[in-house]
Amino acid sequence: MISRRNIRVKVMQTIYSVESQIAESGGEVPAKPVDTVKILQKHFDQTHSLFIYLIHFVTEVARYAETDARNRASKHLPSKEDLNVNIKLAGNELLWKILEHPSYKQAVKDDKPEGWVDQDMLKKIYQELVDSEKYQQYIAVQGRDKKEEKEMLEYIFSTLLLPNETFTSYLEEYFSNWDDDADMLVVLMANFLNKPSASNFQELLSKEKWQFAKNLLQTTLEKKEVALQYIKPKLKNWDPDRIASLDMILMRMGVCEFLYFETIPPKVTINEYIDLAKEYSTPQSGQFVNGILDNIHKDLVRDNQMHKVAFSPNAAQPQQSANKPS
Repeated sequence: MISRRNIRVKVMQTIYSVESQIAESGGEVPAKPVDTVKILQKHFDQTHSLFIYLIHFVTEVARYAETDARNRASKHLPSKEDLNVNIKLAGNELLWKILEHPSYKQAVKDDKPEGWVDQDMLKKIYQELVDSEKYQQYIAVQGRDKKEEKEMLEYIFSTLLLPNETFTSYLEEYFSNWDDDADMLVVLMANFLNKPSASNFQELLSKEKWQFAKNLLQTTLEKKEVALQYIKPKLKNWDPDRIASLDMILMRMGVCEFLYFETIPPKVTINEYIDLAKEYSTPQSGQFVNGILDNIHKDLVRDNQMHKVAFSPNAAQPQQSANKPS
């Protein structure tokens, strides 16, 4: 469910956090080795928890129709309207497919997202839903249509939650990864609502992709000096110490993909790191990273060095041509 682009972001964040801590300590390597894979896993766990929370909040908005009906019926002097609250949405067929999904039920049991729900905010968003034309059209129809059932849950998420500054501010406060993961989670949510039965919340990241994530992280860290030997000659008048640290990390990751990840086409690597540089670093970073990686790639092709080998900690570094630093 998580793309390789999302994986690259998590790897980048892990390397940045680890190396920033070392820099802040004056360059001293911690006496106790840092478990970088554990840090990377934590990043993915945060994405998992946020995804579960978003699904849970959408379902709670839909189910609030029953809560509203009970609250209004229990008034001291309920009106006719209070006694006839429409609870069609609480019986939404897609909603109950989600709630009864074994993998989702287990994830809710493990993560306990209910503890993060602001009840006042939930009630306000439900009221916005009730007042909407979309909702009035939905409850006006007696039967159930699969398309309409899905569209109502999509409407709650896309129209009522995402543009709601109170809701997104809450996410930013309690989930530090919201800004980085927002676009990915919108896609994940769309895919999930389209086919919830295909989702496995105990394996949000497939074994193959987790292996790619670990390999990219470990390769970039272990082969830092190898990558820099390709990067530094291309910096010309640039002082490596004055280049944005994220740019250097992204270029190191890109060079490592060139050299050690045989199934990834170089052009894909270049385009991915251009996009990441534009989004996460400085305004000029996309063009800068593009220029460096493209030049390195051309040199590797010219010198017949694009013979990728899978990384292993004990492997010798790729052979370099005479005009490359050794």
